[in-house]
Amino acid sequence: MQTKRQIQRLLTSAGVRPNKRLGQNFLIDLNLMQLLIESANISTADIVLEVGCGTGSLTEAIAEKAGFCLAVEFDHTLAQIAQRQLAEKKNVEVISTDILENKNTISPIVTGALQSARRKQPGRVLLVANLPYNVACPVMLNLITGPDVTADGMYVTIQKEVAERMTAAPGSGAYGSLSIFMSAAGDVKTERILRPTVFWPQPQVDSAMVSFVRRSEKVSRIKNMKLFSEVVGLFMQHRRKMLKSCSKLAAGELIKISNWPEIFERCSINPKHRPEQISPQDYIALANLCH
Repeated sequence: MQTKRQIQRLLTSAGVRPNKRLGQNFLIDLNLMQLLIESANISTADIVLEVGCGTGSLTEAIAEKAGFCLAVEFDHTLAQIAQRQLAEKKNVEVISTDILENKNTISPIVTGALQSARRKQPGRVLLVANLPYNVACPVMLNLITGPDVTADGMYVTIQKEVAERMTAAPGSGAYGSLSIFMSAAGDVKTERILRPTVFWPQPQVDSAMVSFVRRSEKVSRIKNMKLFSEVVGLFMQHRRKMLKSCSKLAAGELIKISNWPEIFERCSINPKHRPEQISPQDYIALANLCH
């Protein structure tokens, strides 16, 4: 792991500075980095995906525990620094690419590398990262829904506001699609609130360390994850409308559904309620009946 001074020296030698637009806030508290690693309980059978590896500081610690670590960095200069720093780590691959092909798809380069690693490593696929704020939500959502690759666990530092959305209950202001997917597919917990001083440069907001564990018994209740995603998307993008009004705006596979009143009744859901009031379990019930 690298100290603030070491990271500064590496950036200076490359002639670059932290890029605010890319959300480059380096975690410099070594104790917190160690805590993040320990919370993931990484084994030599596990595959770890790190998004936004920067200069490879956290990657160094991950490599000591994991069977394989795929470190992804959008900034080409930082990726080159990380590659040099990690050159002796034979179980690490650094890829310089955008983690997202689009909002709803992980980069095929990344999924291909993870699928290849999975053929060799029998353990879990974990996301362990100081996630860049601008990609945190879509990355986590894609790693829950798949289909090309899913994460068995996520151990990340993220903006506090995103952590609140991950753990929000129905009816609260922070409740949304992220809350629904997290609760529907596993268990999520805020481990610790992080002050700006543990990062360099310091962000303008607090952050949080959050853990998510995928639970197969929960995921098995969802008959079709793609359809579940469509149902959540249909209603939550119109969260202030009544459910019965939202159902009239259905598109995609859901445009075939003509018996929404019956579906609401069978799920014991009041069609005059608003999407932000509906529990993750009720969304699963709706999707399963649509299926």
